[in-house]
Order: sequence, then structure tokens, then C-alpha cells
Amino acid sequence: MPKKTVDVKASLKDGFTVDVEARNFKMAIDQPEAMKGKNEGPTPLEYFFFSLAGCICTIGRIMAMQKKLELRGMEVRIEGDLDTDVLLGKDQSQRPGFQDIRVYTKIDAPMTREEKEAFLKEIDNRCPISDNIEHVSSIKLVVEE
Repeated sequence: MPKKTVDVKASLKDGFTVDVEARNFKMAIDQPEAMKGKNEGPTPLEYFFFSLAGCICTIGRIMAMQKKLELRGMEVRIEGDLDTDVLLGKDQSQRPGFQDIRVYTKIDAPMTREEKEAFLKEIDNRCPISDNIEHVSSIKLVVEE
């Protein structure tokens, strides 16, 4: 079974700004000014949804190529609800993650609604990001010197 290691680096800067790097790409993570950030980039939660949306679109393209389907495009909108009191340390009775994630998808392809639903279900079954949301992956925290 082929394995791929994905590696990213992050560095906390001034305030809430975090510089992140993957391969040759650099981005910023930040908080809105209302949350005492400088609004220099999306929040970690928004990047999390970017990852899911991007994975859904990418797997959709892979599947369309494999199945020789005419996929003209896809639009994905994601929203989710979480209890911010948990991440702020005010309440530990709930889990800190999203309690509910909703993925709305428009598929521009010559398919019936039922075919689009089956296509989307197969995308979900192949998407590593979706899998990591649905199932437990171990996280090993290591302090480096």
C-alpha cells in the first residue's frame, strides 16, 4: 500500500498571527480584529473547512477523470457549529470540535440528481479529510528541543 507523508510547518508570530508553510507555499492564519487579531488571514477553523472543500473538489475531479464523466465544475459551501466557550476555557462539558458540519455541493455535470448524490457519496468515501473528521486518527504530540 503506497503511503504519502504530508508535512506543514507553523510559527506563532505577534498576537494571533501564525505563519504556515507547505512545500513552497506560505500563508497566514489569524483572527478577526473583533477577536483581537490583525485579520491577516483566515482562522484555523476556516482553513479546516478549506481543506474539506478542497478535498471534495479534488476527489470529484479524480473520479470524473477515472469514470470519464464530463464534470464542468463543482461548488462546495461548508458551515458548522461549535461551542466557543470550550475553546476559550470557559466550559469543559462539551467537546471543542464542531458538533455539526454541513456540506452543500453543486455539481455541474450531465447527471440526474440521484447520480449526483451517489457521486457525492463516493467522493465522501474516498476523501481523506472527510475520513479524518468521521473517524478517530491518533495524534501524537511531541515536544522538540
